[in-house]
Amino acid sequence: MKKKRWILGLVLLLALAALAFWARSRIHFNFHAFAAQVALADWRKIAIGTASIYLAFVFRAARWTMLMRHNKKVPLFSLLGTQFIGFTAVALIGRFADPVRPYLVAKKTGEPLGSQIAVYIVERLFDFGSMALIFSLALLWIPQPAVAATPGHVGFFSHFFAPLIQRYPILSVVFARYGALLATLAGVLLLVAVRLSGNAVASLFEHSFGLISKSLGQAAGHKIRTFHAGLDVIHSLSDFAVSASISLSMWGIIAFAYLETIHAFTASPSLAGMTFSKCVMLMMISGGVSVLQLPVLGWFSQIAFVATALSSLFGATPEAATACATTILLGTFVCVVPAGLIWAQFDHISLRKVTVESEHAEEALVAEEEAGAAP
Repeated sequence: MKKKRWILGLVLLLALAALAFWARSRIHFNFHAFAAQVALADWRKIAIGTASIYLAFVFRAARWTMLMRHNKKVPLFSLLGTQFIGFTAVALIGRFADPVRPYLVAKKTGEPLGSQIAVYIVERLFDFGSMALIFSLALLWIPQPAVAATPGHVGFFSHFFAPLIQRYPILSVVFARYGALLATLAGVLLLVAVRLSGNAVASLFEHSFGLISKSLGQAAGHKIRTFHAGLDVIHSLSDFAVSASISLSMWGIIAFAYLETIHAFTASPSLAGMTFSKCVMLMMISGGVSVLQLPVLGWFSQIAFVATALSSLFGATPEAATACATTILLGTFVCVVPAGLIWAQFDHISLRKVTVESEHAEEALVAEEEAGAAP
C-alpha cells in the first residue's frame, strides 16, 4: 500500500511539474495583483461559505445516523465528531484515510466494521448521485455553446455513441444538453437493479467482463456484490427518500458555500458575477481532482486545476483565479482541520494511528470475506 502511495504521489508531482512548466511560458503571473485580489475580497461571504460547510457536516452526521438506525439507533448528532475527525484525516493524510470514518463509527457504536463500511458505500453513492443530479439540472440552464465547450461528458458521449451521432446528428445536441442527466438516470436504474437482484447483476457483469479477462470479471462481480450488501441498509422507499433528501440538501448547502466564496472576489467581474450553474461545473472539477487527494501535496494540485478552470473556462485572470481557488480549498476543505484536531484531542485520538488501524482493519475484513467466499 505504501508503495502505491509513493507511486501515486510521484505521478501527481510530475503532473504538477509539467503544468508549472507549461504555465511558466504562457501565463504571466502578477503577485501584486494576486495580493490585491485577496485584500479586496469580501471576507463576510467567505465566512458564510465556511459556516455553510460546517453545517453540511451536521447533515453528514444525521445521514449516517439515519442509514445505520435499523442496526442500532444512536442520537441524531452523536456521530458529528467522527465526521470532523475523519475528514480532517483525509485533508492531512490523503484519501488513504477514507476508512477512518467507518472505523471510528464502529468503535464508537460497538457495531461491526463491515456494517459501517456498508453505510460508507451507500453514503458515497448518495453523494455521487446527488452531485450528478445537481450537475445535470445545472446544465439545463447553461447556454448550448458553453455546454459544448465543456470538456469531459460531451466528448465521452460523442465518442461512445459516434455511429448513432453520424446517422442522427441531432443526437449530438441531445447528448451535450442531457447526456449527464441520462447517465444519472442510467446509474439510478443500475442501482435499483443491484438492490433488487444483486447476485444476478453481479453474475451478468462477471460473465460479460470475464470474456475479456477472468480476473476483471471476478473483480466486477465482487464490487457489485459489495454494493448489494451495502444497499441492504436501505429497507424501504421512505429510507431512500429521507437519505436522498438529506443528501440533496447537504450538497445544495455545499454548492451555496462555493458560490459565496467565488462571489467574495468582487474585484473580478467574472467571479463576482458567477452563476449557480457555472459554479456547479466548477464543483465537479474540484471534486474530480479531490478523488486523488494526497497529503498536503494534493492541496496544491487542487488549487492548480481549479485555478486553471476558473481562468480558461470562466475568463478570470490568473491572479484572481489562483486567489479564488486557494480560498475555495481553505474554506471548503481545509477548514475542517481545526475542528477535527480539537475533537480528536478531546477524544484522545491520534490521526496517524487511527488511519493505520483503520487500514489494517479493512484489509483484515477483505481477507476474511475472500476466505469465506473461497470454495
